[in-house]
Amino acid sequence: MMIKTLLPLLLGASALTACAAGPDFKAPVAPAAAGGAFIGSVGPAVSAAEADDHWWRLYSDPVLDGLVQDALKANTDIRVAVARLEKARAGLRGARSDKLPQTTLSGSPSYGRASAAQSLPGIDRENWTVDAGLNVAYEVDLFGRVKRSIEAAKGDVGAAAGDVDAVRVAVVADTVRAYVDATSSAERIAVARQTVALLDKSIRITNARFEVGRSDRLDVIRVTALRDQQAAVIPSLIADRDGALFRLATLTGRTPQDLPGAVRERTVTPGLSQPIPVGDGRALLARRPDVRAAEQRLAADTARIGVATADLYPRITLGGSIGTTAVGGGDIFGGGPFRWLLGPLINWAFPNQEANRARIAAAKADADGSLAAFDGTVLRALEETETALSVYAHALERRDTLKAAREAADRAARISLARQREGQIDFLTVLDAQRTLAAAESDLATANRAVAFAQVDLFRALGGGWSVA
Repeated sequence: MMIKTLLPLLLGASALTACAAGPDFKAPVAPAAAGGAFIGSVGPAVSAAEADDHWWRLYSDPVLDGLVQDALKANTDIRVAVARLEKARAGLRGARSDKLPQTTLSGSPSYGRASAAQSLPGIDRENWTVDAGLNVAYEVDLFGRVKRSIEAAKGDVGAAAGDVDAVRVAVVADTVRAYVDATSSAERIAVARQTVALLDKSIRITNARFEVGRSDRLDVIRVTALRDQQAAVIPSLIADRDGALFRLATLTGRTPQDLPGAVRERTVTPGLSQPIPVGDGRALLARRPDVRAAEQRLAADTARIGVATADLYPRITLGGSIGTTAVGGGDIFGGGPFRWLLGPLINWAFPNQEANRARIAAAKADADGSLAAFDGTVLRALEETETALSVYAHALERRDTLKAAREAADRAARISLARQREGQIDFLTVLDAQRTLAAAESDLATANRAVAFAQVDLFRALGGGWSVA
């Protein structure tokens, strides 16, 4: 009887929930200029083709591919972000549960002895007492409090999902950068050792000239000092490479001891054989996970304005209960101990609603802040991409110039040695040429490293590269 009466009321109340307080979310619009081509997309090093999600594969390096996949599966920062996403999803399930009737089942058996004054004639004073009941409550969402709560929870899930993707983008970029750092450090070590070997040869030549009286002791000391200066660079380069390898182990969820030997053996920095595809601003904003996360946070905060606004109006809950109390356990389901109750419950903070209006104002302020954060995220995405394009282009230009300088320094060093043997120039000229060559070799190795880093930074700014597939 009670259930037959309660169900029509619940169904009728659900038809009244079409109204939702507060503003509906409208996706923010980026500036029109943000969707065009990038300022720095002109040049042979980049192309207007759509950016590649699996950008690290452009290096055609199977060792690097394996490291990236390991990082996507085992990186601890990704695991933390995924756990936060699961928490947000649990919150959404909880918000959705408010749309359903809330039920409580209770049961309380007890055994006791009543006083003589409380006992009826013929009733045993010591007996079992059983109380059982079912309570049902359903909130009539007349003003959309539950609906807006679900919308807010969906926004939280979307923001958390965007954060996971943003962490993946960062982890992939950091993994490739650490790999590049390790391999470029190995190349710089090789260059430094080659320079030391060249200076060792110069020391032998200078010593030989000194022994036959064609040079003095000061020349030997000077070239030896230059050799020792170059040799002193090698330990710091080895430390840099070790640090990059240890960082790579952490990024891929390993201890330093567990890093594969194939990674330690790589001594050639991966390079690109094609222009980097960068797309345009519209594709960038659609791809960047931090932009998506900022939009979803705005959606969640907009929905919370509705949640707060709904508290201005009465909250109506339909409820009912059915239960029984029996003494002695002999007639639990009989007509005597059976009871039921049906009726609405109205809660309304009226007329003092200043606290509710303050919460609405706070929710609007949060939404305004989220809108500003979204606008800032869009601008930073464009800034980071344009900056990365500029840095990459100028890093390539600097490397080309240093290549020419290194070739010129190498020719000058060879010519100076040949002229020294013929007695046409003094040792200081030779020493200066060798010092210039050593500096040119070091600068070129550093420029190669800067180009590789600039590539990674550009890929990171483009916002792709997190899919496990």
